[in-house]
Amino acid sequence: MPRKANFGRSTKETRVSVTLDLDGTGDATVRTGVGFFDHLFTSLAHHALFDLTVITEGDLEVDDHHTVEDTALCVGEALGAALGERTGIHRFGDARVPMDEAIGSATVDVGGRPYSVIDLELATPAIGNLTAQNIPHALESFARSAGITMHVTATGRNDHHVAEAAFKALARALRAAVSPDERRSGVPSTKGAPSQVAS
Repeated sequence: MPRKANFGRSTKETRVSVTLDLDGTGDATVRTGVGFFDHLFTSLAHHALFDLTVITEGDLEVDDHHTVEDTALCVGEALGAALGERTGIHRFGDARVPMDEAIGSATVDVGGRPYSVIDLELATPAIGNLTAQNIPHALESFARSAGITMHVTATGRNDHHVAEAAFKALARALRAAVSPDERRSGVPSTKGAPSQVAS
């Protein structure tokens, strides 16, 4: 089955449209009006081998917070939808990626448990027109709406390198976690798929 999703959301603060194909080639078009944020999600798609299109119109006259948060939430929603029942996949992935003096590390579980631990060594208030504190917030938002557990850390002396190493490590970890496991056809959990009974 194709592992693709389209997701859109419109509020008084933002309008976001996302298309995602987990079995792509890394082709990405990301336009949010926040240049470095576009760069980070383009890098994530490229190294995860996801085809990703993101178009966001946000209230950048206020600041970049709503645009960044809502974009991350919508990409997460699309990822969760594309995973479907989350069957026949490896579920877990981890990666370490260097970028010059910086090193990023990511460990993920895409099995449906939303949680994040983000620790990025960022020293400056902003990178381009992206507020630095919105980078970990974007990752937290993405994890929550995607239904994945993420532990992402990155250290270094250059904030551009630190953030990019983190996103590249996350990309490689996601690429491993969502990849099909030909030895498994069901849900990769000892619990199995939950059954629900309404009363």
